[in-house]
Amino acid sequence: MVGGVVGAVWLVLPCRTITNDAPVAGTHAGPVASAAAPEEEGTSAADLVLPLVAVGAVGALAGYGYVRRTRRARTRTTPGVGPVAPATAAPPAEHDDLARALLVEADDCVRTSREELGFAEARFGAAAVETFVRALRDAEGELSAAFRIRKQYDDGVPEDEASRRHVLAGIVGRCEEAGRRLDAEAAAFDQLRALERAIGEALTVAETRFRELAGRTAAVEAPLADLGRRYAPSATAPVTGYVEQAKDRLVFTTLRLNQARQATDLGDHERAARHLRAAEGAVDQAAILLTAVDRLTGELATAASLVPAALTGAEAELAGVRGVLPDIGEWEQPAGAVPEAGADAIASGSRAADAAEALEPAPRPELPDALLGIPVGELRSRCLHADAVLAVVRQELTGGQPYDPLDVLRRIVGALAPVATGRAGVLPAVARLTARSATAAADGFVATHRGGVGAEARIQLAAAAQERTEAATLTQLVHIDALARQAHELAEQDVRVHGNPLAGAAEHESGAAGAVLGGVLLGGEPDGGAPASFGGPGTRARRGAPPV
Repeated sequence: MVGGVVGAVWLVLPCRTITNDAPVAGTHAGPVASAAAPEEEGTSAADLVLPLVAVGAVGALAGYGYVRRTRRARTRTTPGVGPVAPATAAPPAEHDDLARALLVEADDCVRTSREELGFAEARFGAAAVETFVRALRDAEGELSAAFRIRKQYDDGVPEDEASRRHVLAGIVGRCEEAGRRLDAEAAAFDQLRALERAIGEALTVAETRFRELAGRTAAVEAPLADLGRRYAPSATAPVTGYVEQAKDRLVFTTLRLNQARQATDLGDHERAARHLRAAEGAVDQAAILLTAVDRLTGELATAASLVPAALTGAEAELAGVRGVLPDIGEWEQPAGAVPEAGADAIASGSRAADAAEALEPAPRPELPDALLGIPVGELRSRCLHADAVLAVVRQELTGGQPYDPLDVLRRIVGALAPVATGRAGVLPAVARLTARSATAAADGFVATHRGGVGAEARIQLAAAAQERTEAATLTQLVHIDALARQAHELAEQDVRVHGNPLAGAAEHESGAAGAVLGGVLLGGEPDGGAPASFGGPGTRARRGAPPV
């Protein structure tokens, strides 16, 4: 713009120098006068050329500036006034799939790291592995937060699309941070274990655990068969096939321990470490499977002993609730209000002493705060439903047929939760037993089948485990039990859909198929791939595929 103004001034100046004064005659005639005319014409032409040159230069500079400005606007990476091409956002479905995949991967890394850390602690002691325990706890904290956020996301919180994208990005970030925390300690962990340099003692630890588990396998079979005869099939369903799977893992362990010994004798310590790590993973899973059978045996015995007390406690709770219900309207009075007997005494005009005696607190249970304001008809309906459930349970118990004690307790608690306080007596203990049993069963199944279990089952399981630490009422405990059983069902569905990861009789005989399904081997190779090791996604497969 400045250049244009300057050029315009140059164009105007010649006009401003022209004068209208009368010409003055020269004092000299002849050649001198004739020479003056050409000089005046030359001066006028120069005056016109210079402005034109200036205007041309200004135009060239303006064009160059415009082109440069356009290029800068197109390539700008910081906020500016020029138009910026909008970034292409990934579809929401891709963010969701990525978050689910990273949740599964981070959960596998945490489980594997916890498993191998147990072998290191058994050999070197708790003080030597303190740094790695802290790293694992940090990773567990990040993963736990990611699962909690994901559960809220699945429940519809938040609602707007932009916030939901940010939530998914946060889940991805927490999973990646969990993996980085484990990856950062993988090298130091390898230096502590020193499997490639001094594998002898580690082999001894694994072989000792293998022999213990081999003895337990035979001892577990007889009690499990007895449970099948005493109780309904649903009672032992959570551990169906576990003894056979434990044997399969031990067969795999036998093969890999022998190969590790052979490689050690040949001086191939790297190969020996790969085989040992695979054997350790299989031993750990065999222990989980057998422990699940032992735990269920004890839980069923405890549940069977609690059934009579649970029935008595449930009937007492129902009688107490019915005793404090008003005839009409809603229960609006706080706990400890004037009981019905006291109101009747005052209304009948009895003696003051009798009225005062009647006004004393009656030994009846208080209604839960959650029931205040609920229509009486609804409360009575809940009581009738609980009565019906208890009647069916009593009929089953006296029918002489095998039953499932945990399922009976679960139904009693589920029927009483909508009307009972759940803060004293036998019912809270019963509810904690069923919730703990369901959560442990689901966790054991995921741990030993994690190669085929997806994100949804793990999300539900994590929610159940987190809520168990804060549960205080029957309703909360019933909800935890439902979450854990749903997680178990989803995990079983995933495994059925996943199918056999390795086809062929040889893989079944060697136990490699079960090792891949259990996540002991990471798959991808005909023989099952690399063994999973302590670390995150970047280091957990660092030992490579163990040759068979």
